[in-house]
Amino acid sequence: MEYREEPCRSALNRVKGMPFEWSLNPYTGCAHRCTFCYVRAFEARAERPSDDRYGSSIRVKVNVADVLRRELARPSWKRESVAIGAATDPYQPAEGRYRLTRACIREFGAARTPFSLITRGPMIRRDVDVLVAAARRAKVHVSFSVPTLDERIWRATEPGTAPPRRRLETVRILTEAGIDTGVALAPLLPGLSDDPELLAEVVREARAAGATGIWANVLYLRPGTREHFLAALDRDWPELLPEYERLYKGRSYLSSSETEPVRGAVRELARASWQPRRPTIEPEPEPQQLALAV
Repeated sequence: MEYREEPCRSALNRVKGMPFEWSLNPYTGCAHRCTFCYVRAFEARAERPSDDRYGSSIRVKVNVADVLRRELARPSWKRESVAIGAATDPYQPAEGRYRLTRACIREFGAARTPFSLITRGPMIRRDVDVLVAAARRAKVHVSFSVPTLDERIWRATEPGTAPPRRRLETVRILTEAGIDTGVALAPLLPGLSDDPELLAEVVREARAAGATGIWANVLYLRPGTREHFLAALDRDWPELLPEYERLYKGRSYLSSSETEPVRGAVRELARASWQPRRPTIEPEPEPQQLALAV
């Protein structure tokens, strides 16, 4: 594994076509090397390796917290919510050494800027203290990606990640600390992780861990991701390759009519397993400047 320590000029990224407008990624590249990772498509478009070489070299934005502090202090910054980890896992192994995500969480809390964070990395439990401190000053939401608990599917498709059950143990730790933490069954793989029994197992265990929300999404295959994923599928489940080639022929996304049954099934499972949520931390009111009587 190669770590390239390179400073960045900006920390916050304006995003289009996503359910959030701003993102922050302390690293470029991801050692988790998930076969289905949509970021491979962006790497291919930028003429960077999206095949088996992806994830072997990680850019470490060593000054990202300092840059973020300056950007959050600008008068033009409106404290809009920021998504951490939209293009790389902020709790991949490099974070254990560099602690950039931890430093950025401190800055968001200090600036009362809300943020969401998605990860597959149980290392986040190390940062419960800064997450709690930030949640007292702004809205904080964490999503853990747990597409399946099936060991074969996990090992083949998420080779660099921690075991899914360890992720759910971390969900429990965060929710017990008062952090709003949900579970994302994403991406679900047609014919593999969308099996009803597998879905029910994840939802049941997520609820038991205290997940405050559960949602699902189905695999999409953009050019760059498509080639790598289908090659891995041919290696691990060759009998499914013809069906995937048919499903994704000429398109990157399945239609809503094709994905809604499985997403609806997850919603029903989540409703059926509902239980009272643990209390989550609410931001304290911001101090108000009192006017002096004259």
